[in-house]
Amino acid sequence: MARDISQPLGDAGEWRQPDLLIHCASSGRGGEEAYRAVYLEGLKHLIAAYDPGKVLFTGSTSVYAQVDGGLVTEESVVEPDRATGRILLEAEAVALAAGGTVARLSGIYGPGRSVLLRKFLEGTAVLEVGGGRWINQIHRDDAARALVVLGDAQAGIYNVSDNTPATQCEVYGWIAGHLGRPMPPEGPADIARKRGWTSKRVDNARLRATGWAPIFPSYREALPGLVGALRQGSQD
Repeated sequence: MARDISQPLGDAGEWRQPDLLIHCASSGRGGEEAYRAVYLEGLKHLIAAYDPGKVLFTGSTSVYAQVDGGLVTEESVVEPDRATGRILLEAEAVALAAGGTVARLSGIYGPGRSVLLRKFLEGTAVLEVGGGRWINQIHRDDAARALVVLGDAQAGIYNVSDNTPATQCEVYGWIAGHLGRPMPPEGPADIARKRGWTSKRVDNARLRATGWAPIFPSYREALPGLVGALRQGSQD
């Protein structure tokens, strides 16, 4: 049964007090208002209605606003320059105050979902300021497996990212090499992006210490499946 978590949910009935509640929602590409309704208020409403034994909140590595290409861990400074990132931090605080866990996910991709591959194929891809910006990603299946593991892990904050941060130039180089096509042109930085323009390398050591390991340690290993799914979809 679908429920609007942006509004108080009332009595959860027989579903009250589950062992684990996972908040894994989408703002529908909305802005500040949608983020507050879905992530912050939505989490509060879920906790109030269900009173779970443990909360697992799926956030984002966009809360790290670093631009120097350095390695960021769960202890690194979080000072997002976008209101959406600051709202995610507020929601994290709610989850942690309830004794829960926060999963900070890098950019999610998977069959039928890859922003970088889509831009490359559309001809809109650009190597921003030479392509040196660092990009962090996680395959959809590896992200789902991480949430299963974190449901039983010690409460706290975990970065959910693959093993291989890569520069924009490297990622587009993998795509170009796999498809036998030229590299995208160079262009200016897209500093207006909703989640902010950052360049950092997200460390996943804490997550790996739980025993989790990605099936796709880098975007490069996933490319054949991504392209195959795209071609299959175009034939259906």
